[in-house]
Amino acid sequence: MAGCLFSCSDDTPQNEGYIPTPLDLNTPEFFDNSILPPVIPQDNPQTVEGVALGKKLFFDPILSGDKTLNCAGCHQPEHAFSDPRQFSVGISGEEGFRNAMPLHNLAYNFREKFNWDGSANSLEEQMFGPVTNPIEMNNTWSNVEATLQESSTYPRLFLEAFGTERIDSTLVTKAISQFIRTLISGNSKFDRYLNNEISLTPQEENGLNVFLDESRGDCFHCHGLPSTPLWTDNAFHNNGLDEVITDRGLGNVTGDPRDFGLFRSPSLRNLAYTAPYMHDGRFGTLEEVIDHYSEGLVYSETIDPLMKKVSEGGVGLTESDKADLKAFLLSLSDPSFISNPDFQRPN
Repeated sequence: MAGCLFSCSDDTPQNEGYIPTPLDLNTPEFFDNSILPPVIPQDNPQTVEGVALGKKLFFDPILSGDKTLNCAGCHQPEHAFSDPRQFSVGISGEEGFRNAMPLHNLAYNFREKFNWDGSANSLEEQMFGPVTNPIEMNNTWSNVEATLQESSTYPRLFLEAFGTERIDSTLVTKAISQFIRTLISGNSKFDRYLNNEISLTPQEENGLNVFLDESRGDCFHCHGLPSTPLWTDNAFHNNGLDEVITDRGLGNVTGDPRDFGLFRSPSLRNLAYTAPYMHDGRFGTLEEVIDHYSEGLVYSETIDPLMKKVSEGGVGLTESDKADLKAFLLSLSDPSFISNPDFQRPN
Protein backbone atom coordinates (compact mmCIF):
# COMPACT_ATOMS: atom_id res chain seq x y z
CA MET A 1 0.00 0.00 0.00
CA ALA A 2 1.09 3.59 -0.49
CA GLY A 3 2.91 5.09 2.47
CA CYS A 4 0.94 7.14 4.99
CA LEU A 5 2.06 10.58 6.07
CA PHE A 6 -0.44 11.17 8.84
CA SER A 7 -2.03 7.89 9.83
CA CYS A 8 -1.75 4.30 8.83
CA SER A 9 -2.53 0.93 10.35
CA ASP A 10 -0.61 -2.30 9.85
CA ASP A 11 -3.90 -4.19 9.67
CA THR A 12 -5.20 -2.10 6.77
CA PRO A 13 -7.70 -4.29 4.87
CA GLN A 14 -6.53 -5.00 1.37
CA ASN A 15 -8.24 -6.09 -1.82
CA GLU A 16 -5.22 -7.85 -3.23
CA GLY A 17 -7.05 -9.45 -6.12
CA TYR A 18 -8.34 -6.18 -7.53
CA ILE A 19 -6.41 -4.16 -10.11
CA PRO A 20 -7.68 -0.66 -11.01
CA THR A 21 -8.21 0.12 -14.68
CA PRO A 22 -5.21 1.91 -16.24
CA LEU A 23 -6.05 5.27 -17.82
CA ASP A 24 -3.91 7.05 -20.39
CA LEU A 25 -3.95 10.84 -20.42
CA ASN A 26 -6.01 12.31 -23.24
CA THR A 27 -3.04 14.05 -24.81
CA PRO A 28 -3.29 16.12 -28.02
CA GLU A 29 -1.11 14.81 -30.83
CA PHE A 30 1.20 17.82 -30.84
CA PHE A 31 2.05 17.22 -27.17
CA ASP A 32 5.04 15.12 -28.21
CA ASN A 33 5.47 12.71 -25.31
CA SER A 34 8.94 11.77 -26.54
CA ILE A 35 10.03 15.39 -25.97
CA LEU A 36 7.65 16.36 -23.18
CA PRO A 37 6.53 13.26 -21.29
CA PRO A 38 3.96 13.73 -18.55
CA VAL A 39 5.31 13.48 -15.02
CA ILE A 40 3.42 10.59 -13.40
CA PRO A 41 4.89 9.10 -10.21
CA GLN A 42 5.50 5.38 -10.27
CA ASP A 43 3.59 5.00 -7.02
CA ASN A 44 0.54 6.87 -8.33
CA PRO A 45 -0.33 5.68 -11.85
CA GLN A 46 -3.40 7.07 -13.56
CA THR A 47 -6.46 4.82 -13.25
CA VAL A 48 -10.13 5.18 -14.11
CA GLU A 49 -11.11 4.58 -10.50
CA GLY A 50 -8.45 6.90 -9.07
CA VAL A 51 -9.44 9.78 -11.33
CA ALA A 52 -13.15 9.31 -10.53
CA LEU A 53 -12.38 9.35 -6.81
CA GLY A 54 -10.13 12.38 -7.19
CA LYS A 55 -12.80 14.27 -9.10
CA LYS A 56 -15.39 13.53 -6.41
CA LEU A 57 -13.00 14.72 -3.69
CA PHE A 58 -12.07 17.86 -5.65
CA PHE A 59 -15.69 18.99 -5.75
CA ASP A 60 -16.66 17.79 -2.26
CA PRO A 61 -16.64 20.37 0.59
CA ILE A 62 -16.18 17.48 3.01
CA LEU A 63 -12.45 18.27 3.04
CA SER A 64 -12.89 21.66 4.71
CA GLY A 65 -13.26 22.28 8.42
CA ASP A 66 -16.89 23.39 8.26
CA LYS A 67 -17.86 21.39 5.12
CA THR A 68 -18.52 24.56 3.08
CA LEU A 69 -15.46 24.89 0.78
CA ASN A 70 -14.20 22.51 -1.87
CA CYS A 71 -11.13 22.71 -4.12
CA ALA A 72 -13.31 24.10 -6.90
CA GLY A 73 -14.23 27.03 -4.67
CA CYS A 74 -10.84 28.58 -5.48
CA HIS A 75 -10.16 26.69 -8.71
CA GLN A 76 -13.33 27.14 -10.73
CA PRO A 77 -13.74 25.14 -13.98
CA GLU A 78 -15.32 28.08 -15.84
CA HIS A 79 -12.21 30.13 -15.07
CA ALA A 80 -9.79 27.42 -16.23
CA PHE A 81 -9.61 26.26 -12.62
CA SER A 82 -8.49 29.66 -11.32
CA ASP A 83 -10.29 32.28 -9.21
CA PRO A 84 -11.70 35.55 -10.64
CA ARG A 85 -11.11 37.22 -7.27
CA GLN A 86 -7.73 38.79 -6.61
CA PHE A 87 -7.41 36.65 -3.50
CA SER A 88 -9.43 33.57 -2.62
CA VAL A 89 -11.46 33.52 0.60
CA GLY A 90 -11.24 30.64 3.07
CA ILE A 91 -13.89 29.22 5.36
CA SER A 92 -13.32 31.90 8.01
CA GLY A 93 -13.81 34.71 5.51
CA GLU A 94 -10.12 35.60 5.53
CA GLU A 95 -8.40 36.37 2.21
CA GLY A 96 -5.18 34.78 1.06
CA PHE A 97 -2.28 36.84 -0.24
CA ARG A 98 -1.69 35.30 -3.68
CA ASN A 99 -3.93 34.72 -6.65
CA ALA A 100 -5.08 31.13 -7.23
CA MET A 101 -3.12 29.62 -10.11
CA PRO A 102 -5.01 27.83 -12.93
CA LEU A 103 -4.77 24.05 -12.99
CA HIS A 104 -4.21 23.07 -16.60
CA ASN A 105 -1.41 20.92 -18.04
CA LEU A 106 0.21 20.40 -14.63
CA ALA A 107 1.07 16.85 -15.66
CA TYR A 108 3.74 18.50 -17.82
CA ASN A 109 5.40 20.59 -15.11
CA PHE A 110 8.75 18.99 -15.84
CA ARG A 111 10.57 21.00 -13.17
CA GLU A 112 8.23 19.56 -10.50
CA LYS A 113 8.10 22.82 -8.54
CA PHE A 114 4.54 23.82 -7.72
CA ASN A 115 2.86 26.94 -6.31
CA TRP A 116 3.91 30.47 -7.18
CA ASP A 117 6.95 30.07 -4.95
CA GLY A 118 7.95 26.48 -5.73
CA SER A 119 7.18 25.36 -2.19
CA ALA A 120 5.91 21.91 -3.27
CA ASN A 121 8.06 19.35 -5.06
CA SER A 122 5.23 17.31 -6.55
CA LEU A 123 1.55 17.64 -7.27
CA GLU A 124 0.85 15.17 -4.48
CA GLU A 125 2.85 17.27 -2.02
CA GLN A 126 1.03 20.42 -3.09
CA MET A 127 -2.32 18.78 -2.32
CA PHE A 128 -1.53 18.56 1.39
CA GLY A 129 -1.36 22.31 1.94
CA PRO A 130 -4.85 23.76 1.37
CA VAL A 131 -6.63 21.34 3.72
CA THR A 132 -4.68 22.41 6.81
CA ASN A 133 -3.98 26.02 5.83
CA PRO A 134 -5.80 28.15 8.45
CA ILE A 135 -6.89 30.73 5.85
CA GLU A 136 -8.06 28.11 3.36
CA MET A 137 -9.88 24.94 4.42
CA ASN A 138 -8.67 25.14 8.04
CA ASN A 139 -9.06 21.44 8.79
CA THR A 140 -6.85 18.65 10.13
CA TRP A 141 -5.95 15.55 8.20
CA SER A 142 -6.98 13.31 11.07
CA ASN A 143 -10.45 14.88 10.93
CA VAL A 144 -10.60 14.49 7.14
CA GLU A 145 -9.62 10.84 7.37
CA ALA A 146 -12.20 10.13 10.05
CA THR A 147 -14.98 11.94 8.17
CA LEU A 148 -14.26 10.12 4.93
CA GLN A 149 -13.97 6.80 6.76
CA GLU A 150 -17.41 7.27 8.30
CA SER A 151 -19.07 8.14 4.99
CA SER A 152 -21.34 5.65 3.27
CA THR A 153 -19.57 5.92 -0.10
CA TYR A 154 -15.90 6.77 0.28
CA PRO A 155 -14.53 3.50 1.74
CA ARG A 156 -15.87 1.62 -1.30
CA LEU A 157 -14.41 4.19 -3.71
CA PHE A 158 -11.00 3.99 -2.05
CA LEU A 159 -11.19 0.21 -2.22
CA GLU A 160 -11.86 0.41 -5.95
CA ALA A 161 -9.10 2.95 -6.54
CA PHE A 162 -6.36 1.75 -4.21
CA GLY A 163 -7.34 -1.72 -3.01
CA THR A 164 -8.04 -0.67 0.57
CA GLU A 165 -10.94 0.71 2.57
CA ARG A 166 -8.53 2.27 5.07
CA ILE A 167 -8.50 5.96 4.14
CA ASP A 168 -5.44 8.08 4.83
CA SER A 169 -4.20 11.50 3.74
CA THR A 170 -1.67 10.12 1.26
CA LEU A 171 -4.36 8.32 -0.71
CA VAL A 172 -6.59 11.40 -0.67
CA THR A 173 -3.85 13.54 -2.20
CA LYS A 174 -2.97 10.84 -4.71
CA ALA A 175 -6.54 10.62 -5.95
CA ILE A 176 -6.94 14.39 -6.34
CA SER A 177 -3.58 14.55 -8.13
CA GLN A 178 -4.74 11.91 -10.60
CA PHE A 179 -7.79 14.00 -11.44
CA ILE A 180 -5.77 17.19 -11.84
CA ARG A 181 -3.37 15.47 -14.22
CA THR A 182 -6.29 14.85 -16.57
CA LEU A 183 -6.92 18.62 -16.87
CA ILE A 184 -5.22 19.00 -20.23
CA SER A 185 -5.85 22.03 -22.41
CA GLY A 186 -4.75 21.77 -26.04
CA ASN A 187 -7.59 22.91 -28.30
CA SER A 188 -7.15 26.67 -28.57
CA LYS A 189 -7.45 28.61 -31.80
CA PHE A 190 -3.67 28.74 -31.98
CA ASP A 191 -3.46 24.97 -31.45
CA ARG A 192 -5.80 24.48 -34.39
CA TYR A 193 -3.66 26.88 -36.40
CA LEU A 194 -0.59 24.76 -35.64
CA ASN A 195 -2.55 21.72 -36.81
CA ASN A 196 -3.24 23.51 -40.13
CA GLU A 197 -6.96 23.51 -39.44
CA ILE A 198 -7.52 27.28 -39.48
CA SER A 199 -5.68 30.54 -40.15
CA LEU A 200 -4.83 33.38 -37.82
CA THR A 201 -6.06 36.89 -38.47
CA PRO A 202 -3.46 39.44 -39.59
CA GLN A 203 -3.71 41.01 -36.14
CA GLU A 204 -3.03 37.69 -34.40
CA GLU A 205 -0.14 36.98 -36.78
CA ASN A 206 1.49 40.30 -35.98
CA GLY A 207 0.84 39.67 -32.28
CA LEU A 208 2.79 36.41 -32.58
CA ASN A 209 5.60 38.32 -34.26
CA VAL A 210 5.59 40.86 -31.42
CA PHE A 211 5.71 38.00 -28.92
CA LEU A 212 8.77 36.49 -30.64
CA ASP A 213 10.59 39.72 -31.54
CA GLU A 214 13.40 40.48 -29.07
CA SER A 215 13.20 44.16 -29.99
CA ARG A 216 9.46 44.32 -29.29
CA GLY A 217 7.58 41.95 -26.95
CA ASP A 218 10.46 39.57 -26.23
CA CYS A 219 8.05 37.26 -24.40
CA PHE A 220 9.25 33.85 -25.49
CA HIS A 221 12.21 33.49 -23.13
CA CYS A 222 9.87 32.92 -20.16
CA HIS A 223 6.81 31.63 -21.99
CA GLY A 224 8.19 29.42 -24.75
CA LEU A 225 8.02 29.04 -28.49
CA PRO A 226 5.04 27.91 -30.59
CA SER A 227 6.78 24.56 -31.03
CA THR A 228 6.18 23.77 -27.36
CA PRO A 229 2.64 23.46 -25.98
CA LEU A 230 2.98 24.74 -22.41
CA TRP A 231 3.53 28.49 -22.91
CA THR A 232 5.64 28.62 -19.77
CA ASP A 233 9.18 27.61 -18.91
CA ASN A 234 7.98 26.57 -15.43
CA ALA A 235 10.94 28.52 -14.06
CA PHE A 236 11.10 31.41 -11.60
CA HIS A 237 11.62 35.05 -12.50
CA ASN A 238 11.50 38.54 -11.03
CA ASN A 239 9.65 40.36 -13.81
CA GLY A 240 10.07 43.89 -12.56
CA LEU A 241 6.88 44.40 -10.60
CA ASP A 242 8.27 46.05 -7.46
CA GLU A 243 11.24 48.17 -6.47
CA VAL A 244 10.87 47.03 -2.86
CA ILE A 245 10.31 43.27 -2.48
CA THR A 246 7.64 42.54 0.13
CA ASP A 247 6.66 39.03 -0.98
CA ARG A 248 9.90 37.11 -1.32
CA GLY A 249 8.38 34.31 -3.41
CA LEU A 250 10.94 31.60 -4.16
CA GLY A 251 13.25 33.29 -1.66
CA ASN A 252 10.85 32.37 1.15
CA VAL A 253 11.45 28.73 0.23
CA THR A 254 15.19 28.73 -0.48
CA GLY A 255 16.28 31.46 1.92
CA ASP A 256 18.60 32.71 -0.80
CA PRO A 257 18.49 36.52 -1.21
CA ARG A 258 19.09 36.03 -4.92
CA ASP A 259 15.65 34.39 -5.08
CA PHE A 260 13.75 37.22 -3.39
CA GLY A 261 10.80 38.28 -5.54
CA LEU A 262 11.02 35.38 -7.98
CA PHE A 263 7.78 33.62 -8.95
CA ARG A 264 6.93 30.77 -11.31
CA SER A 265 6.01 31.83 -14.82
CA PRO A 266 2.32 31.03 -15.33
CA SER A 267 1.14 29.49 -18.57
CA LEU A 268 -0.31 31.90 -21.12
CA ARG A 269 -3.02 29.44 -21.99
CA ASN A 270 -6.62 30.39 -21.23
CA LEU A 271 -5.89 34.03 -20.40
CA ALA A 272 -9.43 34.84 -21.52
CA TYR A 273 -10.68 33.08 -18.38
CA THR A 274 -7.99 33.54 -15.73
CA ALA A 275 -7.99 37.24 -14.82
CA PRO A 276 -6.71 38.79 -12.62
CA TYR A 277 -3.03 38.31 -13.41
CA MET A 278 0.34 38.06 -11.64
CA HIS A 279 1.09 36.26 -8.37
CA ASP A 280 -0.86 38.85 -6.41
CA GLY A 281 -3.62 39.43 -8.96
CA ARG A 282 -2.70 43.11 -9.23
CA PHE A 283 -3.64 43.42 -12.90
CA GLY A 284 -7.30 43.00 -13.80
CA THR A 285 -6.88 43.10 -17.58
CA LEU A 286 -4.45 41.94 -20.24
CA GLU A 287 -4.01 45.57 -21.26
CA GLU A 288 -2.55 46.28 -17.81
CA VAL A 289 -0.21 43.29 -18.11
CA ILE A 290 1.05 44.42 -21.51
CA ASP A 291 1.44 48.00 -20.28
CA HIS A 292 3.60 46.70 -17.42
CA TYR A 293 6.10 45.11 -19.79
CA SER A 294 5.86 48.02 -22.21
CA GLU A 295 6.44 50.93 -19.84
CA GLY A 296 5.98 49.74 -16.24
CA LEU A 297 9.12 47.76 -15.39
CA VAL A 298 10.93 48.78 -12.21
CA TYR A 299 14.38 47.78 -11.07
CA SER A 300 15.16 45.70 -8.00
CA GLU A 301 18.29 43.78 -7.07
CA THR A 302 16.94 40.41 -8.22
CA ILE A 303 15.24 41.51 -11.43
CA ASP A 304 15.69 38.93 -14.16
CA PRO A 305 18.34 39.74 -16.78
CA LEU A 306 15.67 38.95 -19.36
CA MET A 307 14.01 42.25 -18.40
CA LYS A 308 16.62 43.86 -20.63
CA LYS A 309 14.92 47.24 -21.02
CA VAL A 310 14.16 47.94 -17.38
CA SER A 311 16.32 51.09 -17.52
CA GLU A 312 13.91 52.41 -20.15
CA GLY A 313 10.84 51.31 -18.17
CA GLY A 314 10.02 48.52 -20.61
CA VAL A 315 10.02 47.46 -24.23
CA GLY A 316 8.02 50.48 -25.43
CA LEU A 317 5.38 48.88 -27.62
CA THR A 318 3.23 50.92 -29.95
CA GLU A 319 -0.49 50.95 -29.28
CA SER A 320 -0.98 48.88 -32.42
CA ASP A 321 1.52 46.26 -31.31
CA LYS A 322 -0.12 46.14 -27.88
CA ALA A 323 -3.51 45.43 -29.43
CA ASP A 324 -2.04 42.79 -31.73
CA LEU A 325 -0.17 41.10 -28.90
CA LYS A 326 -3.38 40.90 -26.90
CA ALA A 327 -5.19 39.34 -29.87
CA PHE A 328 -2.49 36.69 -30.18
CA LEU A 329 -2.52 35.93 -26.45
CA LEU A 330 -6.28 35.45 -26.51
CA SER A 331 -5.87 32.94 -29.34
CA LEU A 332 -4.23 30.65 -26.77
CA SER A 333 -7.55 30.24 -24.92
CA ASP A 334 -9.42 26.96 -25.17
CA PRO A 335 -13.24 27.15 -24.83
CA SER A 336 -13.53 23.37 -24.93
CA PHE A 337 -11.38 23.10 -21.81
CA ILE A 338 -13.68 25.12 -19.58
CA SER A 339 -16.76 23.31 -20.89
CA ASN A 340 -15.36 19.76 -20.93
CA PRO A 341 -17.98 17.58 -19.15
CA ASP A 342 -15.20 15.38 -17.75
CA PHE A 343 -13.98 18.35 -15.73
CA GLN A 344 -17.28 19.55 -14.34
CA ARG A 345 -18.85 18.97 -10.97
CA PRO A 346 -20.16 15.38 -10.77
CA ASN A 347 -23.85 14.79 -10.23
